[in-house]
Amino acid sequence: MKIVLIDYGAGNIQSIQFALERLGHVGVLSSDWNVIKSADKVIFPGVGEASSAMKKLKLSGLDALIPTLTQPVLGICLGMQLLCNKTEESNTKGLGIFNADVVKFSNHVKVPQMGWNTIYKLKSYLFNNIIENEYVYVVHSFYVKKCAEAIAFTNYDGEYASALQKNNFYGVQFHPEKSSKQGEQILKNFLNI
Repeated sequence: MKIVLIDYGAGNIQSIQFALERLGHVGVLSSDWNVIKSADKVIFPGVGEASSAMKKLKLSGLDALIPTLTQPVLGICLGMQLLCNKTEESNTKGLGIFNADVVKFSNHVKVPQMGWNTIYKLKSYLFNNIIENEYVYVVHSFYVKKCAEAIAFTNYDGEYASALQKNNFYGVQFHPEKSSKQGEQILKNFLNI
């Protein structure tokens, strides 16, 4: 199976590659259109700031390529947020795959939300063999509002969408590569789609 991680200068690639290796797979890092288009599975990672990430995507033309992909695509953290319509982070326009907006947590809670939190109301094959209220690892200051494409929720400063799905596109706000056995199971489920 050919697994490609989209390379656009967003951090945290190594931990995803290590997680894939533990599952017996190799994740190839690439920004080459042909390599990405020929992949069986595509992972769209992201750690960093939204507007600079979108600038990097535009410079390489990846902003035009990603919405055309037909194989399963998994956006992780900022990767998921960039698949949405827009984010309040630097007032950035996203790729518009998910019909959802990204907003900042209020001043009533510690920002960023960092550490372990639960996911619940799970729907989608992505969460096969994952129990309700399982803990996953999160680090983020912005979140996706509840929307029709939500396939999991988390509560922090109110309930928000912690995973999304539309057609072949999946997104998770948390970091499966840092979420222990349950994170590995979610990655495994994605690879089996």
